[in-house]
Amino acid sequence: MPGSAGGTDAAGYRALLFSIAYGMTGSVGDAEDIVQDAFLGLTRAHQAGTAIADMKAYLTTTVTRLGINYLSSARVRRETYVGDWLPEPVVVSADRPGPAEHAELTDSLSMAFLVLLEALSPVERAVFVLREVFEYGYLDVARITGKSEANCRQIFARARKRIAPGGQAVDSAPPRARRVAGEELARRFFDAAAGGDMDALLGMLAPDVVFHGDGGGKARALGKSLSDPQRVGQLLVGGFRRVRMLGISLRLVWVNGRPGAVMYDAEGRVASVVELDIVDGAVQAIHSVSNPDKLGHLGPVSDIARLPERKS
Repeated sequence: MPGSAGGTDAAGYRALLFSIAYGMTGSVGDAEDIVQDAFLGLTRAHQAGTAIADMKAYLTTTVTRLGINYLSSARVRRETYVGDWLPEPVVVSADRPGPAEHAELTDSLSMAFLVLLEALSPVERAVFVLREVFEYGYLDVARITGKSEANCRQIFARARKRIAPGGQAVDSAPPRARRVAGEELARRFFDAAAGGDMDALLGMLAPDVVFHGDGGGKARALGKSLSDPQRVGQLLVGGFRRVRMLGISLRLVWVNGRPGAVMYDAEGRVASVVELDIVDGAVQAIHSVSNPDKLGHLGPVSDIARLPERKS
């Protein structure tokens, strides 16, 4: 544990470890549990007198292999998930930086990217996340996953082919300029939706825009993704009209390194989180999470959109 023997050095890797675990799981809570389990394992190793020559290598290996084990059991749950599955949102205030655990996430693990990773097997995902997101060399990836270097190269090439059609969009603008432009577009986007300005909204939506909603069968959400700018615009205008009637307010934030907003009910409880994927100055995808199970890490959760529980 941080604070025990060698804990100071270990604690310095917490942000990296959280990011790897989150990239593997798409769950904030499970990522935090995996990191905690890795530190508990480190404590037991110290107590047993085990010498650890490379703390970073030891911890990243532990977290990655715990992530692989997690995914093997999570796959069954994902296959029976109600509606679109989206990752738990990582939210950082637009005004100030968030916790250190989230520092490694900026511009690397968007919701769209994490959804694409769902097509990969647990080992493929581990290899791809380590190599593509965190830029580990193949020798390090092999050591962490317990595979040969040649096998890791093959796994990475296979994984890249499987998700290539929708891979991460790369914006050539420098980070500061991209952040300013993203915040400005998000502000205009939510103002237009709230004001019912359909023309302004359509001017910000990409021709192939897609809206994804995740209620998990526990909160009101679209049963399947919606495409076509006109239909998405109508959905947004109608949705924000109901939002005003219910006294819901929003706060602009950064969600998984992308501009977005957190919706709050009249009592200040979290109702949903919206992320905007912006490509070439237009909104390419909208991801809305209202599943209460995925919002608890952000504070008290609203029941305003909750569906009645199904009787068994």
